[in-house]
Amino acid sequence: MSLLDSIVQGELPCDLEKSNPTYNILALLRVLEGLNQLAPRLRAQLVSDNFAEGKISSLDGLNATGGRVFAEEFINSKLTPKLARQIQDALALCSGSLPSWCYQLTKACPFLFPFETRRQYFYSTAFGLSRALNRLQQQQGADGHGSANEREVRVGRLQRQKVRVSRNRILDSAAKVMEMYSSQKAVLEVEYFGEVGTGLGPTLEFYTLLSHDLQKAALGMWRSNSSSEKPTMEIDEDCNKNGKFNNGSGSPGDADVVQALLGLFPRPFPPNNDASEGSQFYKVVEYFRLVGRVMAKALQDGRLLDLPLSTAFYKLVLGQELDLYDILSFDMEFGKVLQELHTLVCRKHYIESSGTDNRDAIASLRFRGAVIEDLCLDFTLPGYPDYILKPGDETVDINNLEEYISLVVDATVKTGIMRQVEAFKAGFNQVFDISSLQIFSPQELDYLLCGRRELWEPETLVDHIKFDHGYTAKSPAIINLLEIMGEFTPEQQRAFCQFVTGAPRLPPGGLAVLNPKLTIVRKHSSSAGNVAANGTGPSESADDDLPSVMTCANYLKLPPYSTKEIMYKKLLYAISEGQGSFDLS
Repeated sequence: MSLLDSIVQGELPCDLEKSNPTYNILALLRVLEGLNQLAPRLRAQLVSDNFAEGKISSLDGLNATGGRVFAEEFINSKLTPKLARQIQDALALCSGSLPSWCYQLTKACPFLFPFETRRQYFYSTAFGLSRALNRLQQQQGADGHGSANEREVRVGRLQRQKVRVSRNRILDSAAKVMEMYSSQKAVLEVEYFGEVGTGLGPTLEFYTLLSHDLQKAALGMWRSNSSSEKPTMEIDEDCNKNGKFNNGSGSPGDADVVQALLGLFPRPFPPNNDASEGSQFYKVVEYFRLVGRVMAKALQDGRLLDLPLSTAFYKLVLGQELDLYDILSFDMEFGKVLQELHTLVCRKHYIESSGTDNRDAIASLRFRGAVIEDLCLDFTLPGYPDYILKPGDETVDINNLEEYISLVVDATVKTGIMRQVEAFKAGFNQVFDISSLQIFSPQELDYLLCGRRELWEPETLVDHIKFDHGYTAKSPAIINLLEIMGEFTPEQQRAFCQFVTGAPRLPPGGLAVLNPKLTIVRKHSSSAGNVAANGTGPSESADDDLPSVMTCANYLKLPPYSTKEIMYKKLLYAISEGQGSFDLS
């Protein structure tokens, strides 16, 4: 159901008894947190109501943004450490006997706990016992609780499934690999035909390359912004000449990757579309099944995807219903147009309810100065002329505008994408239960799955990087490197991360939680006479060498370049030219 409906019902989505004294408190907190999330929508509704009642004549405030209460205000400082202690209790995990309040509260009121605590809870409960214990063991090791911890549990390594794929056929290879192995509990490790690289680096790169292939326009999976100068789906100002929305479905001349500034959202297909094996729509549905499997496997194995999905798509993943307002989150101009048209419908209803002869008042209603008939709209989906909303050649006027908007919204966020979303969920559920994601918000889910770019500053970087084999934090080459990393543009930072780790994004928590830790060592020159007279300083021959990496260990071998400028130049060259193969350095 929609968030609004669940709030209005005032019931908790868990098996807590209503007679429990805390039930009403939790239900009230849930209502308050939900209203906080809906604040922008409620403000838009207020503007729409005022316009309908004739109190205002302008819709300028329809998309105004306003303040919300920070999410931190809802976090409970007493319950958070209690939950953290419970999920570190190996005995409770082994016996599957976490107290019932852990399940009830995280499901009904996840906002009571910070993201990091819920993330640990998710990893402790979603993937079975062996992974939960393995993760607990890793965490204890990272926290320094070695053998001194009396209750420490040692478990064997997780089973690993090695697969070999063709670099030139990533999408086909991924479909076969996921069909065969996604439902198995083993950790997936990827290698490439004809390359010697194994382990974490090639595996992370596989998920990155697959993410890019899944964004190709030729697959026909996603809505796309128009490549014209006009915003996508904007009504043409000269309605009488053109009379249609601009086509936002992308044209063959576009770049090969879907352009979606606000994130990817499924392209709508008519309900009567040919879904027989081999048809385009059949392939699209199978691609969504693949995306579901890939997303679930990436979460299960702790891998990152480089897939910019929209907030609205994540809402669908979390089982929430979408409506007209959600269209704004993936197609701003189209959403605005529909919202404004909807306010005209509300105004019409209000005029009709006044009880007087109101035909003239209704006939005077205008959309951006034009009567509805002059927009020359018909009952096809804007941007998708093959998607017939209603048979016949009826045109849209003020009297059937409400029906038109309802059909457009249904095609865009419900019926037109329903089969794709069902295939996605079916694919996901083959790996683990998708309902376990409901403790996260759409934004948190994106963070969990795709990581986040963090602001790099030399002072903080030094705390999260290990220096070894000839380097310390005070080495001139390291000081230069940290300054360079702090000056990287977002694209250079992505390229650096991909070069060093195999993925262009860092896990939630950034460099601080990268495992293994980013390690920088001195690379000795391959040419003779590489050490200066005192045996320690940089020399000219080091300036001829390039840095290299061991992605499996996040291990950067950096020559002691003579200047910062040379280091910057050599790093950028290695980053841009060092992609596309894993070989011996």
